[in-house]
Amino acid sequence: MTPDERIKELNLLLPAPLKLPADLKLPFSWVRLRGNRAFVSGHIPLNADGSIYQPTGKLGAEVSIEQGYQAARHTGLAILGSLKRELGSLDKVSAWLRVFGMVNVAPGFTQMPSVINGFSDLIIEVFGKERGNHCRSAVGMAALPFSAAVEIEAEVEISP
Repeated sequence: MTPDERIKELNLLLPAPLKLPADLKLPFSWVRLRGNRAFVSGHIPLNADGSIYQPTGKLGAEVSIEQGYQAARHTGLAILGSLKRELGSLDKVSAWLRVFGMVNVAPGFTQMPSVINGFSDLIIEVFGKERGNHCRSAVGMAALPFSAAVEIEAEVEISP
């Protein structure tokens, strides 16, 4: 089963692009293609309409580990949406290579890997173990854009 078919089978909805405040301009690409690689800029969790997924805030304070896990999953859907818009089909992703997960943390919170597992579990669920397996870092940050609980960037291999 292809990733595009798997998304339909799982009833997953890829969100619209991030709705930015009118006064904010971002002078970069969400996905940059170079050779057989796609470099994915940092994404935050989104709702289907492109609005910021709730709750926002810090893990270990306003946001629970389970809520953070779901935020990481929604971030994965946002990344898949950007890749699909750029590539036309997720079937062109031949391998996930590297993932960098950032978690908005309160002092003393150390369970970042448990949070970013929401992303990794989604990618393996959609792409399968062989294509979806990836190297990963999960780190804590003092703050993230829009107070998002999670931000994730990635690098994937693509086929023509």
